[in-house]
Amino acid sequence: MGRLVEEFNDYRTKMNDRIMETANTNIKRFFALDTTTYAEGALDVKSKEMMGLVASMVLRCDDCIKYHLEKCFDAGVNNAEINEVFMIANLVGGSIVIPHYRRAVEYWDELSL
Repeated sequence: MGRLVEEFNDYRTKMNDRIMETANTNIKRFFALDTTTYAEGALDVKSKEMMGLVASMVLRCDDCIKYHLEKCFDAGVNNAEINEVFMIANLVGGSIVIPHYRRAVEYWDELSL
């Protein structure tokens, strides 16, 4: 994995650990809900992560996009599938998604290093 991926994961881990040092019960429950929502269920993890990626791109959350890109990569999403995910995100979100699309492609490439 490339430098962008390592830097993002290091920062995310560091700050999540810091947050959990003082987090109240509601924050801890929210983090747990986020984790369990993407677990295997009626839908497989791969499908859930692709949906999470589309939503993140439409909402224009670069950290969320990076997180879901890596989860998609880990779930076995291939290049053809990720390009269809990107197309759906651009169609739903419109041209304002294009800058996030560019960064998503860059990050996806880094995951393959």
